[in-house]
Formats: sequence, C-alpha cells, structure tokens
Amino acid sequence: MALLSSMLSLIAFLLLHLHNGVHCYGHSHHLLNLQHRFQWNHNSDTLASTCLSHKSRKEKGATILEMKHRDYCYGGRDKDWNKLLQRRLILDELRVQSLQARIKNKASAKPQDVSHARIPLTSGVELGILNYIVTVEMGGRKMTVIVDTGSDLTWVQCQPCKSCYDQKEPLFNPSASTSYQTVSCNSSECQSLEFATGNTGVCGENPPTCNYVVSYGDGSYTSGDLANDHLNLGKTTVDKFVFGCGRYNKGLFGGASGLLGLGRSSISLVSQTYSIFDGFFSYCLPSTESGASGSLVLGGNSSVYNTSSPFSYTRMIPNPKLSTFYFLNLTGVSVGGVTLQDSSFGKTTMLIDSGTVITRLPPTIYKALKAEFQKQFTGFPTAPAFSILDTCFNLSAYQEVDVPTLKLQFEGNAEMDVDVTGVFYFVKTDASQVCLALASLSFEDETGIIGNYQQRNQRVIYDTKESKLGFTQESCSFT
Repeated sequence: MALLSSMLSLIAFLLLHLHNGVHCYGHSHHLLNLQHRFQWNHNSDTLASTCLSHKSRKEKGATILEMKHRDYCYGGRDKDWNKLLQRRLILDELRVQSLQARIKNKASAKPQDVSHARIPLTSGVELGILNYIVTVEMGGRKMTVIVDTGSDLTWVQCQPCKSCYDQKEPLFNPSASTSYQTVSCNSSECQSLEFATGNTGVCGENPPTCNYVVSYGDGSYTSGDLANDHLNLGKTTVDKFVFGCGRYNKGLFGGASGLLGLGRSSISLVSQTYSIFDGFFSYCLPSTESGASGSLVLGGNSSVYNTSSPFSYTRMIPNPKLSTFYFLNLTGVSVGGVTLQDSSFGKTTMLIDSGTVITRLPPTIYKALKAEFQKQFTGFPTAPAFSILDTCFNLSAYQEVDVPTLKLQFEGNAEMDVDVTGVFYFVKTDASQVCLALASLSFEDETGIIGNYQQRNQRVIYDTKESKLGFTQESCSFT
C-alpha cells in the first residue's frame, strides 16, 4: 500500500507539472516563466521621471551608472505592444544590414591616414544605436542617452534645433552652459570624424567650426556642430569632452536625448576617458521586465560587480580596417549540453554589439542549432515564422516551460551562458507566438553578430588595454 501510495503521488505530481507546461530535464534546461512579462506602466510622465536616473554613483574608484531598457522607459506611447514587438525585429534587420554594409565597405577600402565609474543602465533603440539607456550630465543638464558599442561619436539634440525628433527631456542648450565650446575645423578631433563615422568633418562658416554628419541604415541621421563641454558620469567629471551638438536629427531614437558611443576610435567615450578608466568598461544588460535595471561600470574594479563566479576571457580579434568594432572568434555552440558540429567553428569571426537585438549566426551553424533545439524542445505546438525568426512555438496554454540551455564558446575556452530570458523572443505578449531568439545570416561570408538579447543578465567586460573580453553570469540589479 505504501508503494502504491507513493506511485500515485508521483503520477499526480507529474500530471500537475505537465498540465502547467513544465518538463524536467535537469541542468541542461532552464525554467522560463511565461507570465507577467509585459505588465509595464504606460504613464509617460511616470516613465520619464523613473528613467531619468539619479542613482549613479562612484564606488571603490569605479563610476557606476544605472542602465534600463529603452522600451520600459519610452515604449509607453505605443498602445499596441504586439506591434511594437514586431516592429523591433524589422528595425533590427535594418541595423544588421547597415553593419554588414559598413564592414564590407571598410574591409574593401584602401587604408587611409588618419580610475573607475559605475552608471545605471536601461534599454535604448535598435537601429544604428543601442537599445539600453543611461543618464549622464552634459554642461550641467541631465540627459538619457542610448548606449552603443557599435558607434563612436557621442551626440545630443541641441537648441536651436532646425529639425529634431521628439524627446522626453528639454533639448540641450549650449548658450546655458559656460563651459561649452565648438571645435575648429582644422583640429585633430574634426579630422578623426571620417574614420569614426564614415563622413568627413565639414567646415562651417562664421565662425569656421567643425560640422559632423552621422547616418544610420534606415535613413536616420544626426548632423550639427562638433563641440566640447563638461561631461559628468555619476560623480566623475570629464573636462572638454568632445561630442556632437545635433541641429538636424531624424530617426528611431525613441524619447532619448542622444547617443553615447562606446566604440574604439579616438573620439569615442572609451578613448576620451582612457586616462581615467584605462580603457576598461563593463555592463550588465537587464531584461525588459517592469522595474528591471542593470549597470554600466566604467573602470576595472571588479569588486563592485554582483557576480559570484569567475570570468572567462577571450581575446578581441584585431582588424586594422575595422578597428572601431569588437570582434571575437566563435569556437563552438552547445544546446542543452549537446555540442554542435560544424567545420566553420574556430574560423568564425563574430561582432559583439550592444545595439543589435537578435544574434545572427552563419547559415550552417544556425541550421545545426535549430535542428538540435527542435529535437530537444518537443511536444509544443509550432507557430508560423515571423520576419527573421523561423523557429516559433505557440505557448499560450503554458505557464512555465523548460528551455534547453544555450552556450556560446570562444577562443581561449571562454563561454557565454545565454540567460533563459534571452532564448525566446515574444512576438505576441500572451505567448501565443514565441520564437527562438537567434537568426541566420543570409550568406556564409557575412559577419556574425552577438546581439544584446543573448547578453542579458551577465556581466560583459571590455578590456581594450589588454584587448580581451570577459563573461560571467550576473543577475542584473542596480543597488
């Protein structure tokens, strides 16, 4: 009787969990809760005050800025979240096409002559810019700006603005800052624009100041005066920080005031603050759930991280013609503990980019990953492909599901464990359509991209001095 009772209890337990959509596979799978993922506050005034972070601080020599997802802060204006989720993929594909064009153009072009802080981090936009935002202070005014490792020039919208998109905060007013100065057209900063942005600096008239232009893949652009002013990153001040004062700006920048460039050219934030932070920064990208926030840490003091496991490091792959980007060598991928087999591993250069949402893999690698994922994630209704995502499921009948683990492996035995929130992309907020959040490149000779969706909830370290990049899991929270 005792044995029968135990068996009946076990059967009841299994039936209950199967009814709730839970399948137990052990350490090779992670539990994903499908509920309460989009219950965000849509009050735009509340969002504006919430996202203008006042939590930045300096701790143990590091400057720490709070980081949030841009959709949480500026998505409230979109009444239809399903349309927002769909549009994001379209914008992401335009960004990827733009990056591929920039890579091919630079690769085929002839060579040309040319301490610490922590900041709250939140989300930004997709096209030509990062989807996460931080609050900084320029010339005494606080502004939320999009953080982008794929861009170099920092810029904000300025008064008087000849053509500007709508932003939540007042425009930056140069005349209200006593430390604001324009940059001359014969300066080294003006001459560096061509390498950093792809467009040469142009001499304006009366006075002969340097004008900049940055264009993005969807037709978005910013243009205006190259200038310098005091930049405050939390409690750390950067004197005479060179940035773009945008007079003509158009595009999909959400309600942010501008963009913070974390690329590797001489005009990027990383280079301009090298004497302060030694070319070292890291971030933990939060999910899109309500109230989630991470951090951008400037400087190399690891004691301020919320990590419990050691970092694994891989070298940044040098490319003299594309030296503003961060490249890594992908050596392997595993799904649910099963290592994929493909001859291109170890010869596949990947761009890690905080502004691209969905990771793009070479076609043969993606085909192998898709097949193995479908083999392990069985028993769930399929759903139609959407846009760039072709491995989709209908999970509306489930509250929780067990999802196979994903790991990306890099040169030097470095591993990036993809967080469970970075495996599925929700095409519909009710989970009636979710898709595997990875996609295939169109051609084998295109450059793979590691998107921000797969970088969630882990600390990613950029050490430009030693030319290496590190990963470890971290539950993103700004405290």
